Parts: sequence; structure tokens; C-alpha cells
Amino acid sequence: MAFVEGLRTFVAGEAITQYARVKLEARVANSVVLAGLCEQHIGIAREAVASGAAVGVRLRTQSGTQMGVATEAFTVGATLYGAAAGGIADTSSGSAIGIAIEAATATGDIVEFTEFGVLSTTAATVSVADAGTHTAETTVEGATQEIYQDLLSAQCFIPIPLFSLRETTNFDVGNIAANGGILASDTTPVLDAINAATDGCQRVLWAASNGDQVVFQTPLPPDLDVTADIVLHARIVSAGTTDAVGFTVDWFINEGDTKVVDTTGTNQTATWAEVTATLGTADIAAGAQTLTVGLTPVAHTTDTLALSALWLEYTRVLRTS
Repeated sequence: MAFVEGLRTFVAGEAITQYARVKLEARVANSVVLAGLCEQHIGIAREAVASGAAVGVRLRTQSGTQMGVATEAFTVGATLYGAAAGGIADTSSGSAIGIAIEAATATGDIVEFTEFGVLSTTAATVSVADAGTHTAETTVEGATQEIYQDLLSAQCFIPIPLFSLRETTNFDVGNIAANGGILASDTTPVLDAINAATDGCQRVLWAASNGDQVVFQTPLPPDLDVTADIVLHARIVSAGTTDAVGFTVDWFINEGDTKVVDTTGTNQTATWAEVTATLGTADIAAGAQTLTVGLTPVAHTTDTLALSALWLEYTRVLRTS
């Protein structure tokens, strides 16, 4: 076997096309076969040969540019990857292998490209082999961004079941009412089904002019970002269009905190709608672990106010321990 300035002779382990990328054939001495999708190659075949024939391979370790067979169209300057059957393409697959010096207009075009001296270690040019079909992203950079976008999303969620609400005895977060403040069909407000016969969705219902406060308390998760807002979401409806119903919100962080007051948006229709109130970052202490919230209906002298869902959304930080 002979090699001169980067050209080495091998035996073709299968039919090989001119300018195809080739790799060493597993467990066969001095034999090369076509490099497939995502696979790394040792060089480029200088001519087309039949299986068993000698084939000259221009090694990828030599200086200068290479020729390759395009398996799709791409532009000058495109980042290239190893494609099927020894080809090259700009669709992400494995590590990027080089840069196109010439454009390819169609499958089968022979184009000049320059190979990277070392395999790319930049996340944007290393593809993801997503065997589990978990993501539509094709590169490590894209998949990493997707993961961290999810981890740090503001859509982290703390559900507040209606059954956890308790009635208080004044329009503040004060003493719990009789019987532990448990809401039922005979309390004010009422906890019952929207319609016993046709709609089992539970709601808390305040009669017109009733302003009794309800309260809930919840632990705060260890991944809470105290430098971002906590947002209360409520799904509410008015019995008519006379009163714009909503809540005054009393917030308390941990124990001994000074009350922070906010007001939700309002709904002045008989259609269920989502409203929110925000506890700003300036009012969330470092080490916040407990949140107590009081909800007092705003004035609604004509129409009833109903609440069917309640939850908190917060921004998450990555935990280090």
C-alpha cells in the first residue's frame, strides 16, 4: 500500500462513488466503505470503484480543500454535515464537518468544501440524535435552549383547590369563622355545584352585596425565584352586566409580614373569564417559604360573584443543592 501527501490506497469494501466520504470498514484490515448519516469519515474517494478494487482516498488530515457529493441544495458558506451514502449536506446530523466553498443547486452536485481541522465542539453545530423523539430541535444548542426555557419558564404552577379556602370574620386576613371557616352550601359565601342537575363544576358563590373574605395559605416551592413576580390567577363570572366583579387581594409572606394589597382585574359579563393580581418582587422577601392570601370581593350590589378556579404562577430558578 502506498500513500503520497495525504493520498492513501485502500480496498473498497463495497461499490464506492467518486468524491464520496469513506470510513474504515469495521474489523476488516485496510478496507473502506461509504460513511453514512452522522458518521465521521477518514477521507474522500478520488475515483469510483467496484467492491474489492483499490481506491485512492484523500485523507481529511491533509491540507487543502476537498470535493464532495451534495445530497441536497445548500448555499456558499453553509455549515456541512455527513449525509447518507458518503454525501454532504447542511441538514444537521452529528458533528459539523466543514464549510461549503461552492453552492449546491441539486442532489448529486460535486462541490468544493473545506473540512474542519478538528470536529466541531460548538453546540450549534453538533446535532441531536433524538432516538426517543422528545424534541423537534436538531442541534445541541437548540435542545439546550429548549430545556432551559422550560426550566426557567414563568409558567410554574401552584394550584389552590377551592376546598382549601376558608372564610374569615373580617375584611382582612383575620380570624377564621365558625366551624373552621369551612365553606359549604349553607355558608357565606357558598361552595356548591354550578347546577346540581347539569353542571357539577364546583364554585364559590358570593351573593349580591356579600363581601365576606376567604383566605388560603400555601408553602412556596424551593425553586421560587424571589426576584420575579408571583401572579394570582382566578376564573370568575358575574351574574349579569351591572357589576364588575373581582377581588381585593391581601398578601403576606412568611410570618410577621406587612400586608401588601392589590386588586385583580374585573369581569362585568356573565361569561367566565380569567383575572389576575400580582405580588411584585419588591414585596417578596429572600427566604420566602409561606404565602397567605386573603380575597375580598369588590363591591357588587346587584350581581353575584362566582369563582371556579384559583392558582398561582411563579418563575423558577435552577436549584444547586
